Amino acid sequence: MKQPNILFIMSDDHATSALSCYGSRINKTPQLDRIANEGMRFDNCFCTNALCSPSRASILTGLYSHLNGVRTLSDQLDGRQQTVAKLLQEGGYQTAMIGKWHLGHGGAADPTGFDYWNVLPEQGDYMNPTLIEMGERKVHEGYVTDIITDLSLDWMNKRDTDKPFFLMCYHKAPHRSWIPDDKHADMYEDMDILEPETFHDDYSNRAAAASAARMRVDRDLLKKDLKLDPPEGLTPEQSKSWKYQRYIKDYLRCVASIDDNVGRMLDWLEEQDIADDTIIIYTTDHGFFLGEHGWFDKRFMYEESLRIPFIIRYPRGIQAGSVCEPMVLNVDFAPTFLEYAGLPVPANMQGASLQPLLQGTKPEGWRTSMYYRYWTHLGNHYVYAHYGVRTERYKLIYYYAEALDTKGSTDEPKPPEWELFDLHEDPYELNNIYDDPANAGIIRSLKEELHALRVQLQDDDGV
Repeated sequence: MKQPNILFIMSDDHATSALSCYGSRINKTPQLDRIANEGMRFDNCFCTNALCSPSRASILTGLYSHLNGVRTLSDQLDGRQQTVAKLLQEGGYQTAMIGKWHLGHGGAADPTGFDYWNVLPEQGDYMNPTLIEMGERKVHEGYVTDIITDLSLDWMNKRDTDKPFFLMCYHKAPHRSWIPDDKHADMYEDMDILEPETFHDDYSNRAAAASAARMRVDRDLLKKDLKLDPPEGLTPEQSKSWKYQRYIKDYLRCVASIDDNVGRMLDWLEEQDIADDTIIIYTTDHGFFLGEHGWFDKRFMYEESLRIPFIIRYPRGIQAGSVCEPMVLNVDFAPTFLEYAGLPVPANMQGASLQPLLQGTKPEGWRTSMYYRYWTHLGNHYVYAHYGVRTERYKLIYYYAEALDTKGSTDEPKPPEWELFDLHEDPYELNNIYDDPANAGIIRSLKEELHALRVQLQDDDGV
């Protein structure tokens, strides 16, 4: 069978609650919806470490953070290790990485396994960004989302049409501090965006980590985020709502530019008559709080941060308009690419190919639980280090709250705590039921599952 092209588009911080194909109450994404409507939407796709660099490393390697070496934002990826790009390149693919790399620069940290790469340094800029093209820095005039798309289309236009391609098109948007382009600058100007149900969460009946975190809309957004000072005379509640509107509108405006540019790429595939031969995927590196729990940012194992959108279209092999409910992870992406390319999946990869699910079959023994670990203790947003297990109904989180010599962490241990949530009865995760004696049996079973996952995944470090 002919090897398909693989176009993997990823944004940064794009919550499922801001895609209309996921039922968003606050946004419309018609171009992204084309992928879901013409392919499959995954409703339970999760990241294994809700930070930019660790998630990107897991996608490339098919390994959890503790094995690929990128546990925090301060770690760089050692490009000498095995990656899906290298394996596809060896298997006959033309490979390219364009956009936000965020895994380090120089030496072994530069992108490897790519015939061509052109990436933003660190976070990069929204306007007139510098990109590093095969080691050489160059300033590009314009808006970063348009530029990354232009560069991606240019590379695909110049490709060898006798070989399949693998392109990782990685957008900076909608990462903080949410600077929209001129085209979308006035969107939502004359309306208010709906506040989430948990916007006024008071963090009661939760572990101390929830109230300690420094990512509150009312307190922790900066002038660079808001672009204006709040009007004088507002009550605290009015000020919080005003800041939310400033934040969320710019965020959604940045998403609108991504949506437009994804539409450009979809149209190009159709114009080139290769849409049927191309697997096109849209996802993000991790979830994001869009005012839920009164927060922005990510990091926590709570649903809004843990869950990521994953939509995929491949007319030759995926039924249009289909939906997948089984639990999938970002470490599954690399094995999936390899299987569709007809290449062997290395035994050390910790994910599983999604091809059976994409063909409408749930393999016997498919996972019903997943392991998550956030390694950075305190640091930038003062979130406690934690790990946990999520099943189809329950979530058990352990805040071990120690730095453990991880880069970017603060060596300031906190008392360890547990949280247990019943996701059926408490989908917003407001009621920690860990201390209820009635749940002793559930807790025992979840701890056994957590321990088994840690052993299986080789992260049983005794913490």
